[in-house]
Formats: sequence, C-alpha cells, structure tokens
Amino acid sequence: MTSNTPDAEIVRAYLTASMIPDPDAAAAYMKPGTEITFTGGRIFDHPRGPTAFNAGRYKWVKKRMDRFDVAPGDGETVVYSVGTLYGEWLDGTPFEGNRYVDRFVVRDGMIVKMDVWNDSAERLLVAHGLVEP
Repeated sequence: MTSNTPDAEIVRAYLTASMIPDPDAAAAYMKPGTEITFTGGRIFDHPRGPTAFNAGRYKWVKKRMDRFDVAPGDGETVVYSVGTLYGEWLDGTPFEGNRYVDRFVVRDGMIVKMDVWNDSAERLLVAHGLVEP
C-alpha cells in the first residue's frame, strides 16, 4: 500500500532532516543505537555515519521521494521510500535519476532499523570506464 501514514511521515521527516544534512535532527526520529545498513553493507548506529560517508562521495546530494510503500505488521511497520537521488559528484559533475530504495522498520513511533540501496556505485563505475553503460 502506498500511503502517507503516521509511520511514513516519520520516515519522511527523518529523510528531510538527513538531506539538510542535519544528522542530529534526523536522529530524533530513531531509537538510539538503531542499525543503519548503508550501501556496500556499511553498518552505522547514528545518522552521522551515512552523512560522513556521503561527504566523501558527493559534493551534495538530495532525494526525490517519489513514493512511500507501507506494510503494517504486528507491532511494527515497514516503510519503503522509493525515488531518485540528484546532486553533484565531488568533481562538480551534476547527476540525477540515480535510483534509491530505503527500507525502514518503525516501532512505537521511532525508526528502529534502516537499510539503504542506490545506484551510485554503479554510476561511478560507468563514469570511470570500468563497466559498460
């Protein structure tokens, strides 16, 4: 179900804060110690981790949040944010249309788990001539 439920709004607020970037404001939507599994299987326990990682990959990056798919469960809700990334690589080259999917588990009004996938690594491989487009 695609929805703007309260749990989806928590995820939207988290993502909005993380794009400022303001990792401490984003952390207000997460239970302390929440596991964030970022691209490449990197594990972080605070939004500062992904923010620091992104600073080494992008000059800046934002999300076009196209939709939120919500799957209510017993005591928790899984919320998927699906859309595209846009911004600038570190060398100043602009990009857009970079697909992403973020999966969140929300329990008692707080994010308790986050998983992140996007096409950035694949795009960098193509840009550097390491794979065919």
